[in-house]
Amino acid sequence: MSKHLYKLGAVLGLGLVPFTAFAATEDVVTVLSQVQTYGFIAFVILVAVIVYFTKFQDKRRVPVTRIFDEGEPIHAVGPDAPVTECVRVMTAEKIGALIVLDGEQLIGMFTERDALNKVLAAGLDPGNTKVAEVMTRNPIWIPPKTTVGDAMELITRRRFRHLPIVDNGKVLAVISSGDLTHWLVQDKIGEARELIDLAARS
Repeated sequence: MSKHLYKLGAVLGLGLVPFTAFAATEDVVTVLSQVQTYGFIAFVILVAVIVYFTKFQDKRRVPVTRIFDEGEPIHAVGPDAPVTECVRVMTAEKIGALIVLDGEQLIGMFTERDALNKVLAAGLDPGNTKVAEVMTRNPIWIPPKTTVGDAMELITRRRFRHLPIVDNGKVLAVISSGDLTHWLVQDKIGEARELIDLAARS
């Protein structure tokens, strides 16, 4: 009797071995599948980072003329314009600075900071103060071939927000630190969402 029970146990034992091996194989397959998925996600993120910095560096090397339209209006006043008029124009156009021209020659720039520090804080009457008296004289400007990266570095180092672009004595445009930053990072949010969606579908 014990001999028959031994044989039966042996047969049942052998029958359980393939099932146990199969269960272990399923676990291995699951782990490998997860590793493959995470590996793909890591690869997508790595490619995204490389593409992002490559594009970022490429965008820094292009000339500043790429970030504005030649037909855009240039907001300027003459040296005799009263501060009140300048502030009214800046408010209406939602801009932070005006260039001051003598004919076509750039002679100064008037900013919100000038209005606060040189007019209001100094107790001057905005209606009777000419912009030439309180403007920033001989502002720094750049030629149109200047790269976006160089323009950003100049604005950051000198700590001002607006930068005229001048070609052969003529002002082509005025760009701000916000214009440069926006141009450098535009489309990045959309690209990030696409990558997240791609990873989620994997």
